[in-house]
Amino acid sequence: MRTIKVLFFSLILASCGAPTLTPIDQLKTDLFYLSADELQGRETGTTGEQMAAEYLAQRFAQLGLTPKGTEDYYQKFSFKPSSNPHEQTQVDAPGEQGAPQGTNVIGYLDSGAEKTVVIGAHFDHLGWGGEGALYRDTIPSIHNGADDNASGVSLLLYLAQRLQDAPEKQSNYLFIGFSGEEKGLLGSNYFVKNPTIDLAEVNFMVNMDMVGRLNEENTLAVHGVGTSPKFKQILFANNDFGLNIAEHESGVGPSDHTSFYLMDLPVLHFFTGQHEDYHKPSDDADKINYPGLETIGQYIYAIVSDIDDDAKLSFRKTKNESEETPRFKVGLGVVPDYLYTGTGMRIDGVSEDKPAQKAGLLKGDVVVRLGDSTVTDMMSYMRALSVFKQGDSTDATIERGEQTLEVRIDF
Repeated sequence: MRTIKVLFFSLILASCGAPTLTPIDQLKTDLFYLSADELQGRETGTTGEQMAAEYLAQRFAQLGLTPKGTEDYYQKFSFKPSSNPHEQTQVDAPGEQGAPQGTNVIGYLDSGAEKTVVIGAHFDHLGWGGEGALYRDTIPSIHNGADDNASGVSLLLYLAQRLQDAPEKQSNYLFIGFSGEEKGLLGSNYFVKNPTIDLAEVNFMVNMDMVGRLNEENTLAVHGVGTSPKFKQILFANNDFGLNIAEHESGVGPSDHTSFYLMDLPVLHFFTGQHEDYHKPSDDADKINYPGLETIGQYIYAIVSDIDDDAKLSFRKTKNESEETPRFKVGLGVVPDYLYTGTGMRIDGVSEDKPAQKAGLLKGDVVVRLGDSTVTDMMSYMRALSVFKQGDSTDATIERGEQTLEVRIDF
């Protein structure tokens, strides 16, 4: 992406006073800074991550949030990466000299209330690539992570401004920029085990991770809907924005809301889906849907505002959907569209020289039958796929626009 000069944004931060930018312009300003080349991908434990943390702390101060870290706005933690893929990374308070450190950034909006809403987003990314990157070039390249997750952090700041301006609040709000998410939810895991407020006060947690690519169908995935009985009603009652909500019950997933769910707290996680730039250097700020990002911010604000004067939410455990996923011996070689809410499994991408491509399947095709099984959604597709092994062949029914096609799949 085009290089953005850090000095320019430092001057913006220095100009305290009444905000003059429109909400979309402010979203762009925050997002372009966080995904600038100068931050070198914001990998946890690097100078780029510290620059992002400092920017976030300055924005919290500009918004009038009270510091709620262990050192001003900052909550530092050290981590010791494991060379054993079956062992978790060890996370602890800053300790031995030379151990890499991450930094959560925490600001508090104190309304003098008895309950607190946590609103979070991770600001770290993959740096120059490495583990987790899907970039296959031999020359290292900066992974700027505009959607993942400068988009969520920009929305965090948007909500902090909206809630700061809201009258007669009956909840406190704790805003957290997490680090270490890409290395295994390190920052959120550290926070819930070393909270800077009493977790008994927490009503629920909102997480925003990859919310910058709202598609033409306006589909927004919301995870954690089952973690409190009231969530489903509230989500749909406040959808005055033309959003197509793809709801998911489970409070467990590969982002920071999981750390709070495991502490028996209701969670909502907002997500606009994966795309071809995911974990690649091409995830840049010029590909963000800024009007869509603002719409999601308005929607989350409406949800939070609706819950504000309600009694404290009750928590409900949910099934871990990842544990129910069938095991596969073969694959079609497609990227499923996880945001698709129609009947069947819609294909979002087709890999070269795999069974789907050889059978003539295309992006946008919807698989409605695989072998003897009817495919109604992602789970039924995975169950159908799990019965096949290498060397098997089967028929599949595909919907392509108005056409219904029968194809032969060779695994």
